[in-house]
Amino acid sequence: MKNNIVLIGMPGAGKSTIGVILAKVTGKDFIDADLVIQKEEGQLLSQIIEEEGTDGFLQIEERVNRSLNPQAAVIATGGSVVYGGSAMEHLRAIGTVVYLKLSYEAVAGRLRDIRGRGVVLREGQTLKELYEERKVLYERYAHVTVEEDGFTVEETLEKTLQALHLLIE
Repeated sequence: MKNNIVLIGMPGAGKSTIGVILAKVTGKDFIDADLVIQKEEGQLLSQIIEEEGTDGFLQIEERVNRSLNPQAAVIATGGSVVYGGSAMEHLRAIGTVVYLKLSYEAVAGRLRDIRGRGVVLREGQTLKELYEERKVLYERYAHVTVEEDGFTVEETLEKTLQALHLLIE
């Protein structure tokens, strides 16, 4: 049964922020997959990426997300989770995947220290290239998409609840 809600989207889309509030209003647990990775690896995301490289980090991220199996939780994933096909199929099987969609301009405006945040960028890749690459993957895996541009956290939360309510009925 799909009793979990899985949030996907670009870094800065508010997955963790919306996720915490969504968990409170739905009575579900909250899991931040990035924090699970940091706890299991004993390092910050940026340190893991520095030591393991992009591919090594993505393997760790996929393994951790594939191992998540909560009952009635909101799961905020890292922005790069969509590179792990088996992890995404697992998350789709255990929950409703919600893509929190922001325009490139909004993402660029929200992200300041992209490397310090542990964002997975290949050597020489621009944020715009990353956005275009991931957007296709987010759309592929999402059960429902919530457009966030121009909306407050509260409005995004309301739109997410409405989208999930329509999906459930």
